Amino acid sequence: MCFRRNISCLVLLFLVVFFSSARASHIVGGDITYKCLGNNDYQVTIEIYEDCLTGQQSAIQEDNPAYLVIYTGADFQTPVQFDSIPLLDRPTVPANFSNQCINNYPNTCLYKATFTKKYHLNPSSTGYMIVYQRCCRNATILNIANPGSVGATYSCTIPPSQLAVCNNSAVFKNYPPQIICLNNPLVYDHSATDADGDSLSYEFCTSYVGGSTNDAKPLPLAPPYTPVNYISPFTATNPMGGFPQISIDPVTGLITGKPNIQGRFVVTVCCHEWRNGNMINTVTRDFQFVVTNCSRAVVADIPRLSTESNTYIVQCKSYTVSFLNSSTGGFAYFWDFGVPGATSTEFQPSYTYPDTGTYLVKLTVNEGSTCPDSTTVLVKIYPSFQGDFNVTGLHCPDAPLTFTDISQSTYKPITFWKWDFGDQQSANTQNAVHAYSQGRTYKVTLTSGNYLGCADTVTKDVYVEDFKPFAGNDTIIVAGEMINFNASGGVEYTWTPATLLNTFMGPNPIGHYPDTGHYNYNVHIKSIEQCEGDDSIKVWVVAQPSYFVPSAFSPNGDGRNDLLRPIAIGYSANNYFRIFNRFGEKVFESKDFSEGWDGNYKGEPADVGTYFWELSVTNRHAEKEFYKGDVTLIR
Repeated sequence: MCFRRNISCLVLLFLVVFFSSARASHIVGGDITYKCLGNNDYQVTIEIYEDCLTGQQSAIQEDNPAYLVIYTGADFQTPVQFDSIPLLDRPTVPANFSNQCINNYPNTCLYKATFTKKYHLNPSSTGYMIVYQRCCRNATILNIANPGSVGATYSCTIPPSQLAVCNNSAVFKNYPPQIICLNNPLVYDHSATDADGDSLSYEFCTSYVGGSTNDAKPLPLAPPYTPVNYISPFTATNPMGGFPQISIDPVTGLITGKPNIQGRFVVTVCCHEWRNGNMINTVTRDFQFVVTNCSRAVVADIPRLSTESNTYIVQCKSYTVSFLNSSTGGFAYFWDFGVPGATSTEFQPSYTYPDTGTYLVKLTVNEGSTCPDSTTVLVKIYPSFQGDFNVTGLHCPDAPLTFTDISQSTYKPITFWKWDFGDQQSANTQNAVHAYSQGRTYKVTLTSGNYLGCADTVTKDVYVEDFKPFAGNDTIIVAGEMINFNASGGVEYTWTPATLLNTFMGPNPIGHYPDTGHYNYNVHIKSIEQCEGDDSIKVWVVAQPSYFVPSAFSPNGDGRNDLLRPIAIGYSANNYFRIFNRFGEKVFESKDFSEGWDGNYKGEPADVGTYFWELSVTNRHAEKEFYKGDVTLIR
């Protein structure tokens, strides 16, 4: 019988045995590590943290034994070891938090259940994955959905034999924090050690589902595993918010920030193990961080003005730093600026550093009293950095403008650029080319920075001419009359052809038309900013009085065909111009033909589509004439 079938049979057996297992929310966190003993022997350790204050005791007891499966092969699909590991030890984890200076010290109780066993694992070209699963988490967790019905998956990998022979996993140095104070700085060392001396890096990463309310302690299945469902705005990399946001230093493993939301949060830390440029293993610790209003009487706090981990400021303008102090409950303050002999007892001092570099600043509040507190931050001095840019090109609609970074930095290279062009468009290159579709003044912002973390933001107004070349409205006249053209939009005008015009230059040539016909003109217009464009106009010369109503118009505010206006030539009076929608409702009426319909009805833009018009004029013989037609409204 195959091994996988054996596991299936065992699953059914354990489901019967543990059918009544508590679904209680007692699992707080855990991790898996291993130690190489030589000769392909490994000692695997599973550590499970259990809530012994509010967790159900029967569920805690049913954590013993632990069920473990080891997988190998491509994508870790082949099981090679199933085991039921008895409990080795279950000590109570010390809170490691003094209550002497806290007004309302919260109760805590945390067990660390340890399961360990030796295994012989032959060298494998794909490595091994060790997996443990258990349900359920605390039902009051804030950052994931349905936490009381969601368990956890803990895993660790033994790398392929060609990457590492007899590897030891990294091991976290400290217990997870049991008490985190609301609105107080958090500084927690979540780093690990590695017996092989491999390089380690750290990040917040995804927590995975494991077990269910129907099968609280399953035999772990092969990957892939389902991520927990984080509730917005929380994510795997932003698991608990904070101001500044809770973050982990990728090099040191130091978790810092200031939690500002009370409650329980699932936080998963991945410790990556690197050797010869290859990531050979990842150890994860999945844990609940509990933020409580523990009301510390004295809190030393220096705000972080930099996005860099545990850094007060990266000063890139000068050598002088003005320090802010957001401590509470203090009556005496002692600053150590990280330079021998450089101290201050002021509440918010300033200090001028002697040279560039990184300095460790320490603030101690109420030193020597019953309830002192202290905090440290980094200050980085790298003057000077000055962001700047220039703009070249034609400042015309749809014309490309070149944006050139001219930032200055004492310490090169400059490695970061972010352009905001003021029209919801952006770029991340050192220099950029961008065109604006409309003329107006745009606020363009460049944020640039160097490899040391110095950054500067500069904003400038960039004017784009509102260039709209316009030849005038199409017109109808009676033979023998003259018209005055009225182009606009620039300072130079050239008309083609010049037929029947008194000049081909300027905005206002005069056209005289002794006979009937259709005449089309184009005008090339150049603006003061050297923007260039063309527009056209039609002149219709008729032998007798005539009217003209466009077949379509577009009231979209672009200055062209925004109004529907009839043209009547040679009539003694214009009586009315009416427009109706397809339901027969009158949407517009006017006796002044020059007024025109703007495409609105009852104060709102009318629907696009076909409309019907009626026009009444009085001819030279005092007779009224009536005309009808349709027009299309487009936008």
